[in-house]
Amino acid sequence: MIKRGFDLVASLAGLVLLAPALLAIALWIRWDSPGPALYRQQRVGRGGALFTIYKFRTMHQRRHDGEQLTVGHDPRITRAGALLRRYKLDELPQLFNVLRGDMSLVGPRPEVPRYVACYPEPVRRIVLSVAPGITDWASILYKDENAVLARSADPERAYIDTVLPVKLDYYVRYVRERSFWTDLRIIAHTLAAIVRQAADRPLP
Repeated sequence: MIKRGFDLVASLAGLVLLAPALLAIALWIRWDSPGPALYRQQRVGRGGALFTIYKFRTMHQRRHDGEQLTVGHDPRITRAGALLRRYKLDELPQLFNVLRGDMSLVGPRPEVPRYVACYPEPVRRIVLSVAPGITDWASILYKDENAVLARSADPERAYIDTVLPVKLDYYVRYVRERSFWTDLRIIAHTLAAIVRQAADRPLP
């Protein structure tokens, strides 16, 4: 109850405070390339229930479907999308998912059904026992995903065999250690990581 209450207050406050920025980003996306500002995709949530996740669109509309992995300097990514991805701004619309109860601020990142089917059954039960989140330990601590995929001749196989097991270890760790204070720590570490990213790679 404390976690859900915090999610409601924080997501609503975030949407209100960030409303001008969200509108500006949406207009920029529409100006930068044809297509809608938001991208919608089916993801697997708590208990295996499907829900629609919201993100700012970062790829050209006609090339957004099909491949579900983004590898290196993916030619599908728009100019605006490259910056939004760099600073994780494409994830901000997921505050709507949190407000609706599809997601939490903190929790294992939700996957598409195609990759959830690859979870070992005991791990799947653990990971899907909680609401998925906007951020988690894997989002902060695991930095090698893009490099692993970029080096592979078969990125999807590399994702399933190499990347996904590492992520699942972090997801299970979160579920077993979860608490309100753990969530606050993860949020603080996430904000610090974004600040460091902005300092290392400032806006052009």
